[in-house]
Amino acid sequence: MFKRILASVFVLMLVLTFVPVAATQETVDCGTDQPVSINFITGSVGGEYEATAAVVSRYAEVCPNVTVGLVARPTSTTDTLGQYQMFFSAQSNLIDVYMLDVFYPAILAEHLVDLTPYVDQAFLDQFYPTLIQAATVDGRLLALQWFASAPVLFYRTDLLAKYGYDAPPTTWAELTEMAQTIQDGERATNPDFWGFVWQGNAYEGLTCDALEWQASFGGGVIITPDGVIQVNNPETIAAFEMAAGWVGTITPEGVLSFQEEDARAVWQAGNAAFMRNWPYAYPLGQADDSPIKDLFSVVPLPGLEAGMSAATLGGWQLGVSRYSANVDAAVAFVKWMVSYDQLKTYDMLRGELPVMPALYEDPEFLAALPYMANMGDALNFATPRPAVAGAQYAQVSQLYYTAVHSILAGEADAATAMEDLELALADLGFELP
Repeated sequence: MFKRILASVFVLMLVLTFVPVAATQETVDCGTDQPVSINFITGSVGGEYEATAAVVSRYAEVCPNVTVGLVARPTSTTDTLGQYQMFFSAQSNLIDVYMLDVFYPAILAEHLVDLTPYVDQAFLDQFYPTLIQAATVDGRLLALQWFASAPVLFYRTDLLAKYGYDAPPTTWAELTEMAQTIQDGERATNPDFWGFVWQGNAYEGLTCDALEWQASFGGGVIITPDGVIQVNNPETIAAFEMAAGWVGTITPEGVLSFQEEDARAVWQAGNAAFMRNWPYAYPLGQADDSPIKDLFSVVPLPGLEAGMSAATLGGWQLGVSRYSANVDAAVAFVKWMVSYDQLKTYDMLRGELPVMPALYEDPEFLAALPYMANMGDALNFATPRPAVAGAQYAQVSQLYYTAVHSILAGEADAATAMEDLELALADLGFELP
């Protein structure tokens, strides 16, 4: 099995052909003065790989002795974690730099280099403190934040106006009513039109969606920071019953297999009034060939009541494998990738939330992505996934999204599913309320 995985990775691997760029005065510690090669496993969702390659290609100017190869990870974060665990279990040195979801460091801690000796406080002070904390496990800094994310509600400004709505919804009830009204009207000429699309597949993305429903109903956060289970309560049950009621009415039944790109495909084709997704979908929707260019905007996700919005803290970090043959060069590359100019370039290409507060005041950045002016505070108030789960997080998440998926699919009622989930989490050692 591992040999087959290695073979597929080698097929995907691209050692970049560096494009000429303007000479730079940037002074960079490359980690070595010897010719070395390092491999970086990165994303492939919605132009992610291409944006990464565009930034990485500039590294040849500052560190011509370091050749960087790119490898595309699976699109699903759940599948990605499984692949990484195979690499680390084999102590493979194939990959030097890993793209890490925010919850990976606690699970993969023993396999990652402690970056603490490589950075000083002035360097760390450039980032949101919460993001540094998220990458720190038992006092070891295991990654540096590359970009952050907090989901938003995408809505069609033209269709809201067409059907007489003055403002986007602030509550789930308002969204449900608007989505149904717009869907009914648009179906007269477009039978493929839906009111609301999101991520309903049984994977980490559903954990994020479901946590937002739960928290925005006042139902808690799966497991509290002190280890108490928060799933079997009337608010959480009501939230999941609401979401199940969307399936087959304002949301296609196929949503049960949707990941981020599936939802975006429906939305960007002009076949949905609303979409829950991450900010990366904004610049893609504004592309010149997009059918919805200039016809949409974004706002915070709704809640049970106005002001109860919740958005799962997301984003990805960069960490270095303990099994790398070129740790110093790999760390130097990571530090360069999260430097101000490289973050600015990448975030402008991808529409991701910057991890440095200063970027939210950068005139050039805001001119390119004006909606970012109001997004900085989202990182201070986003809803985190249960870090207290530590190395058990993958089990916790799988139990959670599996239970929610069973509700959405009509295989279990919400009250029974949450009671069973509570007991399963207790079996992992977490405290009953």
